[in-house]
Amino acid sequence: MTDLPPLPAAAARLLEAVGAPPRLVAHLSLVHQVAEAITDWCTACCPGLALDREAVLFGAATHDIGKTVHPEELSGPGSAHEPAGHALLLARGVPERLARFAATHASWGGPGITVEELLVSLADQAWKNSRVRDLEDRVVDRIATAAGRERWEVFLELDDLLTRIGDDAPGRLAVQAEHPLHRLP
Repeated sequence: MTDLPPLPAAAARLLEAVGAPPRLVAHLSLVHQVAEAITDWCTACCPGLALDREAVLFGAATHDIGKTVHPEELSGPGSAHEPAGHALLLARGVPERLARFAATHASWGGPGITVEELLVSLADQAWKNSRVRDLEDRVVDRIATAAGRERWEVFLELDDLLTRIGDDAPGRLAVQAEHPLHRLP
């Protein structure tokens, strides 16, 4: 099996404590890796952007933790894992500022969504080369406004970044597939 990118220590401990299956851990590691690339780009593109990088990285590393409560969603559609993951993280003492990503990673279009929540949602799409125009537009708008830059410039830079990330998606998907869907007894 291919080695996975490392997760933040707190996230890795949580995933171990809740018995996260290998494929879920692989998915979260790969989304976390993409979130690192995206937050690095944000910092370079917009040094003045108020961004809680730690929150984005923790959110990317735990956003699907609710699938340990709803394992049927590991291999099929569903959204029950979102509130379940949020509740699980809160019950384990994770602060709301970090637990919220489990509930919001698929509902990025709602009111009051932060730039951090948008970036976790973007990483969760980009890792597999899924491009969601409305999500990307929201990210571009936030960054262009914060940076005082032309929207089209930020769009082109983000598009280049997401294209590079997307080029590596087949490898990430193959790495995830190497990991069993369920924990072995």
